Amino acid sequence: MTTQQPVTILLVEDDPGHARLIEKNLRRGGVSNEIVTFDNGQKAVDFLFKKGDYAGADHASPLLILLDLNMPVLDGYKVLKMIKASDDTRHIPVVVLTTTDNPQEITKCYESGCNVYVTKPVDYEQFSEAIRKLGLFLSIVKIPEENH
Repeated sequence: MTTQQPVTILLVEDDPGHARLIEKNLRRGGVSNEIVTFDNGQKAVDFLFKKGDYAGADHASPLLILLDLNMPVLDGYKVLKMIKASDDTRHIPVVVLTTTDNPQEITKCYESGCNVYVTKPVDYEQFSEAIRKLGLFLSIVKIPEENH
């Protein structure tokens, strides 16, 4: 078994049921990394850019982001654009994890800089299995170190 890279996963998901299911099935897929959950895009951006409640915070790195698109306060599209527009955060891999399977939305996300786009199946069992497989994938992916 390989040693896991100390990557903190930011889960940005406004549905608490989905967030619990995602975390549970990532664990089943072999992910033992720390998972920090935010229920809206603004909280995630504040965390990443150390603003608001997170001003001066020193958080773990490197990071990987699991990002829902349809969220209150600041949607996932805006979050993705902000992450990829900043020299401090553009290296962070972003996995868009959403129910939207519209081809134009998928293209928009890739053009905005997402690294992987995963559609959440509506069916509970399919959703659980998709997240387990994502966990297996994440357990072998290498993440770039921060360039500080």
